[in-house]
Amino acid sequence: MGTSRHRNVPGKPRIVVSGPDRGGLFAWLFTRYAIRRAGGRPIRITPGRTGQTVAFDGLVIGGGADIDPDLYGQLPGLPRPERERSLMQWLLAIIIYPLLFLIRLLFSTKHYEGLDKARDELEYQLLRQALEDDKPVLGICRGAQLINVYLGGDLNQDISGFYTESPHTWSLLPRKTIFIEADTLLRRILQTDYCQVNALHNQSINRLGEQLSVSAYEHVGIVQAIEGSTQSYLLGVQWHPEYLPHHARQRRLFHSLVSHAARRLAD
Repeated sequence: MGTSRHRNVPGKPRIVVSGPDRGGLFAWLFTRYAIRRAGGRPIRITPGRTGQTVAFDGLVIGGGADIDPDLYGQLPGLPRPERERSLMQWLLAIIIYPLLFLIRLLFSTKHYEGLDKARDELEYQLLRQALEDDKPVLGICRGAQLINVYLGGDLNQDISGFYTESPHTWSLLPRKTIFIEADTLLRRILQTDYCQVNALHNQSINRLGEQLSVSAYEHVGIVQAIEGSTQSYLLGVQWHPEYLPHHARQRRLFHSLVSHAARRLAD
């Protein structure tokens, strides 16, 4: 283990960010930037880099491949082809987020490439450690779903059926409105009853896991955020706040995680 590489910096909590061995560079770079901007020290962990696992002060479970449905007692759905975007979505992405679009085009995984059981196992281990030690956890997209499955819940493997009277938004841009429940951790962080988020998911949380509650949803009923009822900081969001670095409200998700980890580190 390269202890010198991961030596802790005084005052900077170590935030482990999980991801896949292949792909995911785009998400990692933006998440790393968000954590550093919030005052934390991001450390990337993937199944092939488990030899570099170190003690951590906070955990971000990132987005990516679908979770193995065997973990929640279902059979795999059919592989999904690459999603087609409208001309307007392409133009908006190129005009408003040219760099964001190009990097994602180069480094993200657009085609269904099967499951990543090694990553499921790794993130189960990381989540188990975080929950046992009551360390702050933020799950992003797949990460929110993994938290739910780990705690005994299950997923909708295809959410297209929810959108019978309205289009299924799929966009890097914050074009989907979510509604935030009162008296929740998410409400205290974002300081609003509703906001616009991006949407890059094809699955969603269905039955809630144990000791979890819904903290945000969209108009068709799809769960957009969950949080733990017994942990001091356990939050999962269905959108990708790391891709919205210019939105102060979305940056608060990373600032709150890092701040919570820093307070625990100081105790």
